[in-house]
Amino acid sequence: MLLEKTPAPVGTGPPDKDSSSLVSARNGVIFGLCAYTMWGFFPLFFKALGGVPALEILAHRIFWSAVFLVLIVAFRLQISTVRRAFHFGPLLGTLCVSTLLISINWLVFIYAVERGEVLQTSLGYFITPLVSILLGTIFLKERLNHYQQLSVALAALGVVILAFYQEGFPWMALLLACSFGLYGLLRKIARIDALVGLTVETLLLAPFSLAYLLVLHDLNLDAFLSGPIRYDLLLPLSGVITAVPLLLFIGAARRLRLATIGFLQYIAPTLHFILAVWVFKEPFSAIHLSSFMLIWVGLVIYSGDALLDSRAGRRGGHIGKPK
Repeated sequence: MLLEKTPAPVGTGPPDKDSSSLVSARNGVIFGLCAYTMWGFFPLFFKALGGVPALEILAHRIFWSAVFLVLIVAFRLQISTVRRAFHFGPLLGTLCVSTLLISINWLVFIYAVERGEVLQTSLGYFITPLVSILLGTIFLKERLNHYQQLSVALAALGVVILAFYQEGFPWMALLLACSFGLYGLLRKIARIDALVGLTVETLLLAPFSLAYLLVLHDLNLDAFLSGPIRYDLLLPLSGVITAVPLLLFIGAARRLRLATIGFLQYIAPTLHFILAVWVFKEPFSAIHLSSFMLIWVGLVIYSGDALLDSRAGRRGGHIGKPK
């Protein structure tokens, strides 16, 4: 089966089950904190690759991710599942489109970091949840309550202010948010295990990435094995840092409620924001502050509404499973 299965409950009695649930939740929080913290410090990693063209970094990230992920799925005895995905036409078509979207997201992120626009990556990932809400209403016919409508409107107003009163349209932030929001929508439709799905996606692009890297090598235009030694170490490592936080996130998602995951996801853009303003010293004006404030208020309203809805569901005896 390509669909992810829900693990069977652990424990034979109420006390053991409660204890097991507490341990599982605690581990889930640890996994989630580690995953989002790693994603939050990604700008530092890609800053260290300054001087390497963004497209070359992307090619290395895709190729080495494919190598590392294949080793993981082989260890987990899921190679046959990956193979079946390539023979299932509708699923493969969906994954081809999601592959294009995640590649655009990765490329824009790398380009933004190289250009000294980490503040835009922070903005992009702050508004991603709200973009996902909007996409849900359009494509999945999900209805927004008044609080969700207000949160989306505030985020939209923040982006409009930044676009009209700041030099340069925040296209990188919007492209990051829209590409990742659409990617999440397609992966929700695909209903395939996260690890297996990402392995298929990287394998779809790995041959093209390898061909591009070989052409660069033949033209003596590559940075790998011909530049500073840090490039030789960091470029292959880009595949590892892509896969490890994903595995941690999968572990967290299986153990935590969706509302908890929703709060944890703001760790990464918050760290991007801190790095941009206090470490990389990027310009941060009153316009930036007003824009971010509107988006933050929108996120608080959205998160509070999700938390209240989650608690109401628990009181009603319905416990949502993480997706």
